[in-house]
Amino acid sequence: MIAHLFSTSAGRGRRFSILAAGCLMLAIPGAFAQEVAAPAAGVPANGDEIQQFCTNIADAARDQRYVLQKQNLEELQAKVDERIATLEKRRTEYQDWLKRRDDFLKEAELGLTDIYKNMKPDAAAGQLELINPAVAAAIVMRLPPRLSSLILSEMTSEKAAVLANIISSASNPNTSKEPS
Repeated sequence: MIAHLFSTSAGRGRRFSILAAGCLMLAIPGAFAQEVAAPAAGVPANGDEIQQFCTNIADAARDQRYVLQKQNLEELQAKVDERIATLEKRRTEYQDWLKRRDDFLKEAELGLTDIYKNMKPDAAAGQLELINPAVAAAIVMRLPPRLSSLILSEMTSEKAAVLANIISSASNPNTSKEPS
């Protein structure tokens, strides 16, 4: 039968078109097995579908964005709280250190004042000329006035004038009480 199909020229044209159609069907598997689904009635066109999809998920996307922002804010708040706690701890440590330092300085000044109170005026004057003028002025101010005047009289006039200026500016009511 196959030989008969190929023997006539008219049969050859039909056979070729049937054969070509079969090859085409084999080349595209399932192409003719399914029907192409026609767009359903009422389904919007492609651009409208996208717009409708975006509109439908806008609330959910906004809610998710708010949740992420809330999580970020909570993380930042936790970090800020942690830093505040660290700063409070350090502030407490600093205040404790400052109190101990101030107590020590008061004791040292009282002890130092007692030391200079028991010294001879000429020896005290020689030592006070060598230390910081502000410290020397503080010591001289704590001493009894008679002893202070004897010590200042034993000092060089330049050093005594510097100490007198510091003492007078400390007692000046126009001097600012707040350090600047």
